[in-house]
Amino acid sequence: MYQTGDLILYGGTGVCRVAEIITRKAGRTEPERQYYVLEPLYQKGTITTPVDNDKVFTRPVISRDEAMELIDQIPSIDVKAYHNQNLQQLENHYRSQLGDHDCMSLLRLTMSAYRKKAEREQKKLKFGAVDRRYMERAEDLLYGELAVALGIERDNVQQFIARRLEVLAAQ
Repeated sequence: MYQTGDLILYGGTGVCRVAEIITRKAGRTEPERQYYVLEPLYQKGTITTPVDNDKVFTRPVISRDEAMELIDQIPSIDVKAYHNQNLQQLENHYRSQLGDHDCMSLLRLTMSAYRKKAEREQKKLKFGAVDRRYMERAEDLLYGELAVALGIERDNVQQFIARRLEVLAAQ
C-alpha cells in the first residue's frame, strides 16, 4: 500500500502524488473501502481509485539511480523503426509497448519512432499521425517519470539526457 506523499505511476496518466487515503462506501449496500486520492503531476484534476484496484497498473516511480542507469544504456540500445501499413497493427504494436509501463519500453518506443521519423524525412515523406501520437505519448510518460526521478523540470529532461550522453561519449 502506498502512503500519502508517495509518487507513483498510475496507468496511462503518468506520475501522480498520493494526496490522501480516504475510507468511504461506493454505494449504500457496499462495504467501506479505502481509496487513494491521486494528484497527477502533469495534468489537472484528481483521481480517486480504490486501494485494491487491480484494473489500473500502478508502481512506484523509478529512483534517481535507475534513471541514470537507463540514460547510460541509451548508446548501447539498438532499435529499428517499426513499419506497418496496417494502421490497426501499428497501433497494437505501440499500445503493447505503452502497456508495459516500463521506462525501457517507453525509451525504445521513443527511439524507434524518432528513427522512423528521420528515415521518412530523409525520403521527404510525411511522418504518420499514429506514429507521432504514440511517440509523443511515450515521450511524455518517460520524461515525466525521469523528471521526478532526477529532480528536474520535465522540460529539461531532453537537455539533461543530451548532456549526459556527451559526458559518456567523452570518457
